[in-house]
Amino acid sequence: MRHLPAALAAAVALCALPLAAVAQTYPSKPVTLVVPFPPGGTTDVLARALADRLGPALGQTVIVESKPGAGSTLGADYVAKSRPDGYTLLVGAVHHTIATSVYRKLPYDFQKDFAPITTVALVPNVLVVNANTPTTDVKSLVALGKSSPQPLSFGSNGNGTAQHLIGMQFESLTGMPLLHVPYKGSGPLTTDLLGGQIQMSFDTVTPVLPHIKSGKLRALAVTTARRSSALPHVPTLDEAGLKGFDAGTWFGVLAPAATPKDVVGRLGTEMVKIIRSPDFQKRMEGIGAEPIGNTPEQMARQIKDDTERYARLVKEAKVSID
Repeated sequence: MRHLPAALAAAVALCALPLAAVAQTYPSKPVTLVVPFPPGGTTDVLARALADRLGPALGQTVIVESKPGAGSTLGADYVAKSRPDGYTLLVGAVHHTIATSVYRKLPYDFQKDFAPITTVALVPNVLVVNANTPTTDVKSLVALGKSSPQPLSFGSNGNGTAQHLIGMQFESLTGMPLLHVPYKGSGPLTTDLLGGQIQMSFDTVTPVLPHIKSGKLRALAVTTARRSSALPHVPTLDEAGLKGFDAGTWFGVLAPAATPKDVVGRLGTEMVKIIRSPDFQKRMEGIGAEPIGNTPEQMARQIKDDTERYARLVKEAKVSID
């Protein structure tokens, strides 16, 4: 029995050897960025922009793989349960901090089961309507909604996502009844918005910007406290009369929690170099995104703060999913 502690220590050391070896030779094979939404949305666009530059920086292929469903939680669960070796990463978003409060049972803990690497960008959300909708500003939209015999419908990237919660806040502040229609991502959501199956959305700027520029969609307001550089002539919701309204969507990269620190450090170093490079910043400007590139510690604090903030908003909105 007196030799038991030594035996346990040896066993622990043997278990740690594979990951230690991984850390020393990383990366020795392709890296996968898991996007928890279908192709075509902001998460996918940002992931591909990052992957194109991260591959050469790491000397390996970086693959973008979509695993959509359940308001981005299916993809997160997949990564949380993946081997913590730096080869399977999550392109997460603010949606995951909201899901913590919205879903009564999640198979993972977003703060405990992931190792933050860096926040890639912040993207404003924008209230858009189909161009055939007879409204040109928020005031006329609210008047239309209140006089309509049926609630106007708004789409989101799924139950418990930022778009969903922003819509609920808008409904609460304006007194305008809304019908929520959840989608698996921005691609199918935008298709239905263009086709007139739904009347409005609060999606991020990126997937709707081309359609705003072409005149197929009409932007009424952005949801952040400041105007978007991509839509400088579009007012904020605060300017439109919803005082204090400030909501945007951040996107970042996370690894499974037990990923070796030097692997997380290598990934963070390379990603921040990319995010701060002139060509990447120009690419972000073109899609209405604000590049960030913070430290794992800063991203962890951001996740903690947003989780607490949205928990209060979810409680007020009485949003819950089994």
